[in-house]
Amino acid sequence: MKIKTSNVLIAAIAGVFIVQSAIAADGTITINGQITDTTCGIAVNNGTKDATVVLPTISASALSTIDSVAGTTPFNIVLSGCTGVTLNNAYAYFEPGAKVEMTTGRLNSDGTATGVQVRLLNKNIAPIMVGSAGQGGVVGDISSGGTTLNYYAQYYANTASVGPGTVTTQVDYTIVYD
Repeated sequence: MKIKTSNVLIAAIAGVFIVQSAIAADGTITINGQITDTTCGIAVNNGTKDATVVLPTISASALSTIDSVAGTTPFNIVLSGCTGVTLNNAYAYFEPGAKVEMTTGRLNSDGTATGVQVRLLNKNIAPIMVGSAGQGGVVGDISSGGTTLNYYAQYYANTASVGPGTVTTQVDYTIVYD
């Protein structure tokens, strides 16, 4: 029995159309964005855009219960010399990353201390959900050329038993113009 090449080709083409109709789209995602000419100089704690916030040395007993906090330390991000101001507000978006526990927004430590994380707070001392779209950050008015965004970092006991040692973590941030 001989199969004609044209019959095989017709069957293959028909199969493609049948498969395509079974994979019909259920919806459409539209993506919008905006590019601005607004830029500001950035300084953390009056330094450069990269900085280290040093939390105070505390006793493990200061974090004796789960969810307890200690060592709340202020830091700020100063935006200055804002040019091309087509947008009037700016805020720091704390990015998701390797050190971020996405379910809580707290920062995991690479240090030797155990049972402890670092939590960021906004100027109102409310927790920031790092990595989340609605993280509860601070919006500053840059229409006059700059602003200061105030934050805090603190130790956070994520277990009932915190062990002594070092706490080291980091988080990336992006200035968003709004």
